[in-house]
Amino acid sequence: MPRSLLLHRAAKPLVFASCLLPFAWLVHGAATGGLGANPAEALIRATGDWTLRFLCIVLAVTPLRQWTNQPALARFRRMLGLFTFFYAVLHFLAYAWLDMGFDAATIARDIPKRPFALVGFLALLLLVPLAATSFNRAIRALGAARWQMLHRCVYAIALLALLHFFWMRAGKNDFAEVAVYAAVIALLLGWRVLRLRLRQARA
Repeated sequence: MPRSLLLHRAAKPLVFASCLLPFAWLVHGAATGGLGANPAEALIRATGDWTLRFLCIVLAVTPLRQWTNQPALARFRRMLGLFTFFYAVLHFLAYAWLDMGFDAATIARDIPKRPFALVGFLALLLLVPLAATSFNRAIRALGAARWQMLHRCVYAIALLALLHFFWMRAGKNDFAEVAVYAAVIALLLGWRVLRLRLRQARA
């Protein structure tokens, strides 16, 4: 892809609109009855799936930037990270509303009882400070080193989200999609570990 396209002033609005397409599809499906026989389950599952997909996309930005020699890809990472948080919040709200009826006491009792819900909620909590500090003012306030250290939490978040997905599918003994996401995340995190070791070997 030509660098000029990535730097074009229309690039960010196009990426933003593309990131909203899954949300628009879900809203349309809910409004028209297009989410199948169990729309509540479809909404909860779809928002969770898109959270995991956006996590993978965010983790892929740096490797793709280096593999393709396209540093301009980095300008989309913040937006993609915020959309990850957006879909994670939608996932939690869908669960809280459609499964729990927005009953805070029931939610507080339910989450600790179920391991998959607990790790998923922990992943959401870890996303909160990342989303809250995804702005230039926060970077200046924290300092670049502390900001980078905080945002490395995304690696733990990805593993927690994968574990959440695994336990969700374990009840149905359906691990095909889990294996795909696990392979993608293992590749993206493994590349980072390898790069770190190579850097340490050169030092």
